Amino acid sequence: MTTIALALLLAAPPSTSAADVAAARALFQKNLDAIARRDKDAYLSCYVSAGTLARTGFDGPELGYEPLARSAGSMWPDTFEARDLRLVPVRPGVVYGTYRYRVRYGADEHAGLSERVFLESAAGWRIAVSTAFDAPAEVAPAAHALVGATLVDGRGGPPVADAVVVVKEGKIDCAGPRAACAVPEEATVTDLRGQWITPGLVDAHVHFSQTGWADGRPDALDVRAAFPYEKTLADLEAHPERFFRSQLCSGVTAVFDVGGYAWTTRLWRRAQDDPRAPHVAAAGPLLSTLDHWLNLPAERQFMLLSDEKSAHDGVQYLSALGSRAVKVWYIVRPELPVEKSAPAVMAAGEEARKAGLPLIVHATGLAEAKVALRAGARLLVHGVSDLPVDDEFIDLARKAGAIYCPTLTVVAGYVRLADAVTARKAPDVDDPHGCLDAATRARLAATATADASKVDPARAEARRQRAETGDRVGRANLKKVIDAGIPVAMGTDAGNPLTLHGVSVYAEMEAMQASGLTPMQVLVASTAGGAQAMGMEKDFGTLEKGKAADLLVLSADPTQDAKNFRHLAWVMRGGALRSIEELAAVASAPPPKAKE
Repeated sequence: MTTIALALLLAAPPSTSAADVAAARALFQKNLDAIARRDKDAYLSCYVSAGTLARTGFDGPELGYEPLARSAGSMWPDTFEARDLRLVPVRPGVVYGTYRYRVRYGADEHAGLSERVFLESAAGWRIAVSTAFDAPAEVAPAAHALVGATLVDGRGGPPVADAVVVVKEGKIDCAGPRAACAVPEEATVTDLRGQWITPGLVDAHVHFSQTGWADGRPDALDVRAAFPYEKTLADLEAHPERFFRSQLCSGVTAVFDVGGYAWTTRLWRRAQDDPRAPHVAAAGPLLSTLDHWLNLPAERQFMLLSDEKSAHDGVQYLSALGSRAVKVWYIVRPELPVEKSAPAVMAAGEEARKAGLPLIVHATGLAEAKVALRAGARLLVHGVSDLPVDDEFIDLARKAGAIYCPTLTVVAGYVRLADAVTARKAPDVDDPHGCLDAATRARLAATATADASKVDPARAEARRQRAETGDRVGRANLKKVIDAGIPVAMGTDAGNPLTLHGVSVYAEMEAMQASGLTPMQVLVASTAGGAQAMGMEKDFGTLEKGKAADLLVLSADPTQDAKNFRHLAWVMRGGALRSIEELAAVASAPPPKAKE
């Protein structure tokens, strides 16, 4: 509180004048409405037109009406929210008030508390003191109640019509029928009749060390002459927020990075302090049965897994690093058969168990997937796509308590990229809300000028055949797995060529439905299933009391068709509700200019 406001409060015993409070509230609302409407005249008419007007400024307190009159209207916020108005009578003719604000100027967002002191004068009620103070990132938004929508809470039960979701301190306080959830008097109420509320989406398979284009995977298409790999990775580490924005804009409120450079294990801190970022967990560098070359001179994202010692050393390193899991990249080739790598994979599983870390395995073949399950794999981040899964696989998955993440659409992205480069045109992009960041859009446009000679026709054809086989076999396997009661999580493998961060969830969910899953099964796999895959099901994934207030508001019924997740109207993350228009404006905005 400002010194001036405090002095006014202490100047006299409190008044109980309801008329004063009502008059101050009317002026308060007029003042805030003028900001929302960008009405300069109405805004200025709310203030004391005298040299005693006190306001906070960038350089400290500022006195006088004239400075306000000169600056008013020069920089209205792109987004303005005012909630939780509170008023206290100080003495006759003096009322103190506060509200909680959220404002956005371009991509720059601020939230906090603003004060007003209202005085009754000969000219009527006017504002004599105005302040604003940004709140720390951990301060939750004001109480909010969403009323009238149909609630699909992510647990698989029947939808609840005319529901109420009450949010306090950034968490769900109540979610259910109107009769079961009383709306608190202090809560801001949003009427959502005719819409649907679901938990936020969870992408259980992403890679922040990859861009979604060829520059992040030169092993797939080498564009390093124009886009040096070292610079690409430096930019990825420096600016993960561009993917945070695209993910939240696509309805993704949590992501699991299941393999990348060591710096990815620290992303959760950046996301935690960013109100427009999803929850992030990361496994860090992968243990790979193949000594893959895609590393940096002083950094590795692939650590060779060749024997028991390498398993022990790798897991110990990951544990010390703060990794949330141990990821094994179980690659099989003619010179590297399943049996040759099996002992090392089993050793990695045992070391992960000792370290208290879940084991994640990339295993696209039935034989290696069975080895992974015997090793104790908690999460299979690629479905089996070479052969039909059998009863032995199902039994192993059940005994391991494994979660199956099919990742159906990623290989098709490689095929589409090769086709676009060969055709010398930019690829079509599935971005229904305009959520992609400017750098990604620029890279996609550069596809048209990429060196077509870098596309190996034989390799491209092999990938095409792999995609077709995976499409057929992988989808049938997903249906058999879910019918057997094995938990399923949605994951895209975002970061791989043309599997773009955020926006790729739509195609993945629709592919899951095309595999025979019901829309409700897709919804549960994409919310609760993903949270379970991350080991964070107690924190989010379903809309229940005590869990994070991460939810979506859709204008079409997701229990009728997974495509209806494209009808995204609002995203709430940690209790802050943002429209899809605001999220898209931030996600697609040009990056800020570097300071000279």
